[in-house]
Amino acid sequence: MRALIFAAGLGERMRPLTDHTPKPLLRAGGKPLIAWHLEKLAAMGVDEVVVNVSWLAARFPEALGDGDRWGLRLRYSHEGDAPLETGGGMLHALPLLGEAPFIAVNGDVWTDFDFARLPREPRGEAHLVLVDNPVHHPQGDFTLGADGVLAAEGDARLTFAGIGVYRPSLLAGWRDTVTGVPGSPPRFKLAPLLRASMARSAVAGERHPGRWTDVGTPQRLDELDRSLTRPPL
Repeated sequence: MRALIFAAGLGERMRPLTDHTPKPLLRAGGKPLIAWHLEKLAAMGVDEVVVNVSWLAARFPEALGDGDRWGLRLRYSHEGDAPLETGGGMLHALPLLGEAPFIAVNGDVWTDFDFARLPREPRGEAHLVLVDNPVHHPQGDFTLGADGVLAAEGDARLTFAGIGVYRPSLLAGWRDTVTGVPGSPPRFKLAPLLRASMARSAVAGERHPGRWTDVGTPQRLDELDRSLTRPPL
C-alpha cells in the first residue's frame, strides 16, 4: 500500500519557525513531525510514501533521504513555488500513487491514532478519521452517522483529523466540483470533492477518541513537544 503525506504548505502561522524549516520538519518529542507518520506507516506495512513539497522543498530530501532508515521508499511530488492545496496536491501526486486506494495524512498533525486501524479498501470513495472538536475549531467539519457514513451537515459535527484512505476515483470529477479558475497545474481544495461524495453517501469514517494535535501555531508545537518529552509519572 502507498501513502501520501501533505507537506507543501507555507506554514505562515508558524513564522518565524518556518522561515528556514518547513512545518512538517519542525521537531516535537525529539523528532520531526513527519517522522512520527513515517514510523506509523512503516509499522503497518506501507512500503512507498509520496511527500508533496513546495515551500523549502530541498529541505525534505536533506532531512529524510530516500526513506531507507524507516524501511520505506520515499518519493517527492514537487508542486513548484506555489502549493496546490490538498485537492490539487493529491491530483498532482496521483501518477506516483497508482490506481489502488492510498492513505493520505497531513504532515502538520500529531496523533496517537494507530494507522493499522485504517481500512485497506474504503467502503465508498474515502474513509476519514475524525476527532472531537478542538478549542480552535469548535464548529467541526463533518457529521458521523451511527452507520459510519459521513455527512457534510448535521448538529453533532466532528473535526477531520487530516488522516484518511482514498480511492483515486474521488478526483475523477474534480472539474465539475471546483469553482473558479484552478490554473495549471490545477490548485484546489479537497473538501468540496469530499462534500460532493458525501452527498452520494460515498464517504465513511470513524472517531478517534485519543490524542490529536493540529500543530498550527508555535504555542501548540511547544505544548506538544513538552507533552511528548515530559517524563512519565
